[in-house]
Order: sequence, then C-alpha cells, then structure tokens
Amino acid sequence: MATFSKSTFSHASYAAIRPSYPPSLYNHILSFHHGSCNLLVDLGTGPGIVPRALSPSFTRLIGTDPSSGMISQAQSVTPSAQYPNITYEVASAEHLPFVEDRTVDMVLAGQSAHWFDYPRLWKEMQRIVRPGGTVAFWGYKDPVFVDFPKASKIMFHFGYDDRDDRLGPFWQQPGRSIVQDQLRKVQPPETEWEQVTRIEYEPGTNGQRSGEGTPFLEKRMKLGEVIEYVRTWSSYHAWREAHPEQRPVKDGGTGDVLDRMYKEMKEAEKWENENMEVDIEWGTALVMARKA
Repeated sequence: MATFSKSTFSHASYAAIRPSYPPSLYNHILSFHHGSCNLLVDLGTGPGIVPRALSPSFTRLIGTDPSSGMISQAQSVTPSAQYPNITYEVASAEHLPFVEDRTVDMVLAGQSAHWFDYPRLWKEMQRIVRPGGTVAFWGYKDPVFVDFPKASKIMFHFGYDDRDDRLGPFWQQPGRSIVQDQLRKVQPPETEWEQVTRIEYEPGTNGQRSGEGTPFLEKRMKLGEVIEYVRTWSSYHAWREAHPEQRPVKDGGTGDVLDRMYKEMKEAEKWENENMEVDIEWGTALVMARKA
C-alpha cells in the first residue's frame, strides 16, 4: 500500500506544510494549452491544491486520488460555496470510469507522476483527452538550503544513505528515483502526443536562484518548519513504522532520525535555533505534451 493511502498517515499535516505552486508554473501550462477550457482532471490531487488554484480558468475540475484520506482532506478545505465547479473522486490515475471519452481539455499531476503505471496511464489518457488537449506533469526533489551548502549535504546524506538509521532504505521505488531524475522517465508516446516540452531547475548553494534552469518552487521558512516538512516524506513515515521506539523530542521522546539530522546541520552551520528563517529552493521538472 502506498504510504499516503495508509490510515496512519497525517493528511492534515501534509496539506499544511507542503509547498504550494506559484502562478508562474500555472501560467507556463496555460500558455502551452490550446483550445477550450471546459474540463480539467488533476491526478493524485492530494489536498486539492491544483484544482483550487485553477478553478477560475476552467468550467469544471475533478481532483482524483487513490487515497480516501487525501480526498477527505481536499473536500474539507474546498468549500462548495467558494468552489462550486470542483469535485473530488477516489480513483487511481490509470482508471477513471466516471470520465467520458475525449472530453478532457487538460490533465495535470503535481508531485504524483512518479507513482503512475505508465503503460496503463497513457492508454487512459488517450481515451479521455480530446485531440489537441494537454497533459502536464511536474514534480520536485528535496529542499536545498541555498545559503547553507553544508546543511544541504547533510540532509541529502540522511535522506538517501542506505544505512538503517537513515531514510534511504525506506523510499518506495522506483518512484523516488523517478523524482530524483526529474521525471525524465516520463515519456509521452510519440505516436499519440506531440510538442513535448520539458522545463527543469537545479538549485545552487550560492544564494537565491543561483541554480540552473527555470525556478518554480522556492520559499522562506523557519528551520523548524523545514524539519516538519521532512516529516511528511513517505520515507520518514516508513522509517517510523520500522522504529516505533524512537520518538521525536517534540513528542516527548529521546530523539529520532530527523532530530539527529537537525543536530548535525545546526552544528555544521552554527545555527542559533529553530525560529531562524532560511531560503529554500526545490529542484523541479515540468513535462508538457499536446495530444495529436
């Protein structure tokens, strides 16, 4: 079972701490899109960020997610009076029986495309998307402290080292590798999709926007908020299930893997406390294509 579908996963915490997407990202996608804007389907909608952001641009929007917990969270923060054109459905991306053939103008997937079964997915996209319609999938990697290279390096080691006291062994694969490789394995079939466009960004550690490519995702956060964000990673959730005896300090325990990670970062960068604000950027990838 995927981590986000488990009843023990905190869908509310995920919704509260995960980064939102900037208007520039949506503008890139809307500029790429041609034709009508009657129906949008958002795959792996999670807490429903994408449908709410694009509600003014489409007549009707459907957010789907295989996790009933995520759908409940999305519904709870999407009041029908404010968003009368949005509905949510518990469904996998590969099977959308409630969507009629060739009726969808745009299909989106934000930070969920690495979970898909692509042979089945492209078959379903071919069925539901109208000729000339758009698919746009994007994802983001790990947060980078753009002014603190030592901290960024420590976070990477804790996130991907194969030791049992790190998070590396607890990622669900091949999904995480697809994200880390900036969705390059997402290849729309050439016979069915055209004008495939890829936009990427790799952060640097010489200050804001010192990386390469087109930046989409950045945020100023308190150090404590960054650690709470990492606690929403699926690998951390799996690590906690494997180490129930190690409780975070904030919960009255003696410390867990992320407490140890923060201690190392704090010592390496000589940070003062968890209320210190830092600039964060994420490596991102956006893949867009138009149905032939």
